[in-house]
Amino acid sequence: MGLNKQVWTTQLMGNFYPESSFLRYVKDFSTLVDNDIINMAEAGVDPDVLVNNTTYPIKVVQRVDKPISIELDLFETENTLVRRPEVIEYSYDQLESVIMGHRSQLRAATAAKAAHAFAPQKDGVFTPVIMTTGETVGTRKRITIADILLLKERFDDANIPFEDRYLVLNPKHLSDLILFDVKAFKDITDITNGQPKKFAGFNVLQTSCTATYNGTTQEKVEFDAEKADTDTFCSFAFQKDEVMKADGQVHLYERFDDPEERGTILGFDKRFIALPIRSKGIGAIVSDGTGGVTTYNLRKQIKATKKAGEDTGTSGVSIDNELE
Repeated sequence: MGLNKQVWTTQLMGNFYPESSFLRYVKDFSTLVDNDIINMAEAGVDPDVLVNNTTYPIKVVQRVDKPISIELDLFETENTLVRRPEVIEYSYDQLESVIMGHRSQLRAATAAKAAHAFAPQKDGVFTPVIMTTGETVGTRKRITIADILLLKERFDDANIPFEDRYLVLNPKHLSDLILFDVKAFKDITDITNGQPKKFAGFNVLQTSCTATYNGTTQEKVEFDAEKADTDTFCSFAFQKDEVMKADGQVHLYERFDDPEERGTILGFDKRFIALPIRSKGIGAIVSDGTGGVTTYNLRKQIKATKKAGEDTGTSGVSIDNELE
């Protein structure tokens, strides 16, 4: 006898991406996943457009697509001891109470990895990184409306489509805006009728797990980097068609009726990846200064370990079951 794994994994994935999650608003490549790998092609150069052409025949340029294979990251929760799980799985409330911790940890870990991936490595024509210019508070400068408008202009200059632009605010930046104008910004990240509110052409959301930047070099630091005095935080932006996520398999591991523990030990695996599609249409507003990073504890609990001989950027990730 064992657990009904379909019941447990279905419950785990229930509402995994709530309306407030920025991952709900990116392109979903899950249908392209085969054995936890995405096989796709990087599109070649788009054709030029001729206006009032008088030269024929028009030349033929072959488009060469580059094949890409992306292995999904493996996220693993630490195990939980459950008493009488065969009874719990027939009670929605009890089942939900057991699974809630695993879901919340997997949700936080996947969001943190995605937020880091969607933030540009450094400032570029198609990947603008804006530094905040507001008044100094502590060791950093606050975000301003002008900063958001400059990010909008940089997107405009790069011909990023106006539709489906999203700005994901770090809560500290949201507080800066509320302090500036309570009436204008106190509800800016609310979801109304399933849609985020807009400001400066961006659909506005928030998350606390944004990427960390080096306040001196203004470049993004590695996801699993150690805490440094130069660390600062960011808000980030993306155009929906330029970023992707993909969900793979979810698996429940169990040791049923363990005689030593007098219960059943269980844990979950989830495959997931989130990446920019072509390093275009993503941006960040980075706090000018240092401090304010709140993801240190979370990053410590997401133990990313590279696989031997790995060259795809994929990692195995184990997750503690309790956040500090």
